[in-house]
Amino acid sequence: MRRGLKITLVTVTGAALTLSASACGGKKADSGDGDDGKKTLKIGLAFDIGGRGDQSFNDSAAAGLDKAKKDLDVKTEEISAKPDEPDSDKESRLRLLANKGYNPVIGVGFAYTASINKVAKDFPNTKFLVVDADQCKVEGANVSGACFSEEQGSYLVGAAAALKSKTGTIGFIGGVNVPLINKFFAGYQAGAKKAKPGIKVLPAKYLTQPPNFNGFKDAGLGNEAAKGQLDENADVIYHAAGGAGIGVIKTVGAAKKWAIGVDSDQYNQPAVAGVKAQILTSMEKHVDVAVYDFVESVAKGTFKAGTTQYNLSNDGIGYATSGGNVDDIKAKLDELKADIVSGKITVPTKA
Repeated sequence: MRRGLKITLVTVTGAALTLSASACGGKKADSGDGDDGKKTLKIGLAFDIGGRGDQSFNDSAAAGLDKAKKDLDVKTEEISAKPDEPDSDKESRLRLLANKGYNPVIGVGFAYTASINKVAKDFPNTKFLVVDADQCKVEGANVSGACFSEEQGSYLVGAAAALKSKTGTIGFIGGVNVPLINKFFAGYQAGAKKAKPGIKVLPAKYLTQPPNFNGFKDAGLGNEAAKGQLDENADVIYHAAGGAGIGVIKTVGAAKKWAIGVDSDQYNQPAVAGVKAQILTSMEKHVDVAVYDFVESVAKGTFKAGTTQYNLSNDGIGYATSGGNVDDIKAKLDELKADIVSGKITVPTKA
């Protein structure tokens, strides 16, 4: 980190979209020089729906911002995208930030991929990051994408589910039926069958179908889906449903069955404190690391375009051990992890 560099992070608000965002990249960006003559790095960030406080995917990104704030003197102002908003809203948000001199600009969530690829062409001097780049593809010399091998972590928690199940039946609830979430189920099912070949894995239950993305936010939908899988004799249920997954965890926990969290270590989150004893583990997706790495690369002048893959080999993916509920099977899970890292096991991305 260069000495004397001050970083200001500002996240776009929904209200800001009412302002004109039609100007193109020809507008001269704010230099960002402060009154003290020091160069100010202005960072614009837009969360996915749910925003900070979803206690899952967005909160993992927020943790990266918090670390930047601690280490790099970052100031934050945050708000999330709106459910079911069109790509045009995302484009307007990104253009507004870039025109106001924010550089770099970060979009959290695969839904920002197309918009960032498009807008970045008009702002060649602005660095962009899309977290969870769709299909792990980005375009342009000023665009970076963070990708995650969710199927690898899901494989490990799938193995944990199978080994801990007493009924021989386990379930999976995804927020929205998109390729990204399909990867979670593919890995989960494969890991379960590897650990216990006779295990019954219920068909994946997706809360909504695109373009309806409320399946990442509506806890009520998660609650109802969990009831359905419990009725089918599942005694371990893994969710990949963002904020809606809180409903899954609460319902499964209340039934005294095992729930598996996602993205963050959900055992430690306030929203599920009452049932945390029933959280077997969580598949950790270190979005915080990706966000911080990107901010730091821009600050140090080491930014590189293209995608970075976060997986088990670089600890971008993992599983949580909080509560000690997987202590008795940890050796087996770590053996499977080593086999994945070495290439002995190739985890599928499609079920």
